[in-house]
Amino acid sequence: MTGVVYKVLADKFWVMSGETSYICCARGNLKADGVLVGDQVVFSCNNSPIIESVCKRKNQLIRPPIANIDQLVIVIAKIPEPDFMIVDKLILFSLCYGIEPCIVVNKIDISNEICAYVEKAYKNVVNNIIFTNALTGDGVDTLKSIMRNKLSAFAGQSAVGKSALVNLIMKKHATSVGEISIKNQKGKNTTRHCEIFFEDSIMITDTAGFTSLDEKLLPIAYYELPYYYPDFVKYLHGCKYKSCAHFNEKVEECAVKRAVLDGLVDKQRFLRYKEIYKILNEKWVKTHG
Repeated sequence: MTGVVYKVLADKFWVMSGETSYICCARGNLKADGVLVGDQVVFSCNNSPIIESVCKRKNQLIRPPIANIDQLVIVIAKIPEPDFMIVDKLILFSLCYGIEPCIVVNKIDISNEICAYVEKAYKNVVNNIIFTNALTGDGVDTLKSIMRNKLSAFAGQSAVGKSALVNLIMKKHATSVGEISIKNQKGKNTTRHCEIFFEDSIMITDTAGFTSLDEKLLPIAYYELPYYYPDFVKYLHGCKYKSCAHFNEKVEECAVKRAVLDGLVDKQRFLRYKEIYKILNEKWVKTHG
């Protein structure tokens, strides 16, 4: 039999096959960390359900420990104040691992200026930008429409409304939802572990851990970075030098810098690119001398 691992606790694995759930153990040759949430597995049910093997993964993340994600839903809101470096890093990680990123701006009743900025800065970066209000349900149907037949993970800062959106999408499941203090703009991270929820044709994992992403862990070299910026790619051929880093080059030599000056690439996003480029370059020098 085959199924999808949707929860892991200690040495037990919850597997969904069709509409039936099984609690499985794993064969001795599969270490405890050898089976992840999101894995497609082959299991037997002779006496007690046992996972025999793990199918080839589309992708695998270490933190959080999950496999085979199709889509990363990056949620931001006006409160807490958006950290667009986190957004850019999440998009980078998504593209590096073959995951489709999309951006959701929640709490749109108080986020008009954020909506305008995101729409302008990221329209050439991600395929889907969706505006929602988890209190009223606005935009949730649009979000659900791009999640069908995919395994989606939610990511973003604490208290932007990730769990609230999950509750609206997966009405058969109840998850704890943290509340935000408007006074100090801090919220509690209410998600404790990876778990996939199934409802109709939607699979979703509401999980913590993405906000601590370290750009040093990106599986790419510094000179590959521009190719993971979709808003840069169409300008790369216009640079004077093929090895252009879009970093210290003169404006007249760099098509990306000219695009920034012309307002075709967001200036703040470009500055964040330079920060990440510098960190990856320093990592390369330390590693390769």
